[in-house]
Amino acid sequence: MLETGLSVPWSVVPLPGGSALISERDSAKVLERLPQGGLRTVGTVPGVAPTGEGGLLGLAVPEHAATAFSWLYVYLTTSTDNRVIRMPLNGVSGRYSLGEPQNVIVGIPKASNHDGGRIAFGPDGMLYITTGDARDGANAQSLTSLGGKILRVTADGDIPADNPFAGSPVWSYGHRNVQGLAWDSHGTMWASEFGENTWDELNIIKPGANYGWPVVEGIAHDSRFTDPVYQWHTDQASPSGIAIVGDTIFMASLRGERLWTIWSTDGHAPVSVAPYFAGMFGRLRAVVAVADGLWMLTNNTDGRGSPQAGDDKLIAVTLVPAVGNKRPG
Repeated sequence: MLETGLSVPWSVVPLPGGSALISERDSAKVLERLPQGGLRTVGTVPGVAPTGEGGLLGLAVPEHAATAFSWLYVYLTTSTDNRVIRMPLNGVSGRYSLGEPQNVIVGIPKASNHDGGRIAFGPDGMLYITTGDARDGANAQSLTSLGGKILRVTADGDIPADNPFAGSPVWSYGHRNVQGLAWDSHGTMWASEFGENTWDELNIIKPGANYGWPVVEGIAHDSRFTDPVYQWHTDQASPSGIAIVGDTIFMASLRGERLWTIWSTDGHAPVSVAPYFAGMFGRLRAVVAVADGLWMLTNNTDGRGSPQAGDDKLIAVTLVPAVGNKRPG
């Protein structure tokens, strides 16, 4: 157990040098987990209006970040929309502070549920943003809406010339509520997605592809849409963050209260899956790769969980080499 006493943590971003930044959804605080252990408040993100599943959600830093001056990218819910901003991350570990915010992309639909919220820089240096349909499935199929999408912009918020829809930040569409995003060693982009009542999904994301929501949920074998690589019943998953180590995917599950291990991707389907830690830690919101394994964030204080002593927690997981068809957990 690395840290306890967190309040509705949502995202954790390890930084070079051994520290990490953690977002708290409802308090709008960015915390630093110090290299030697312990937490300090870096700052409170202005403009956050937490309601339901919205608030201070995903954090990201560029690959070259965490020197004396860098940018912290933040996905947040305001009183009018979801948006991504960036703030200077001033100082050094133990003395970080947040500078004045700049808008990166605004106007993402918000609601009490289905707000997406994961952000990550891809191998191409672009910023990828997952959004929810904001409880309106029509958003997911409309290319004029930013809801129900994965978006791709530059670090400054500009639209890359090679995006699939000219002049649009939309990278893929037909999503209900994507909250996990990562790349494997082959450069393949994977995303985890909340289903409605039947199927949660793991998808390979391709530019311009339509993933079917709200017309279909899960594997539909409908030529109009891209099927998921794998699907789970919603009581087994309700997936949020994912992390990839080499070609093994680790997927945090909220309602499922377990960590799913998914292998061997080799950049494509099919995959095998196995659950770990079922019921041990409660709801799992995020998982990230670190030098010696994984870190997981629990999410038992979000109003839907049953808090245990010390919740919420940042938990370290040591990975061991695979034996046969079994994978580490």
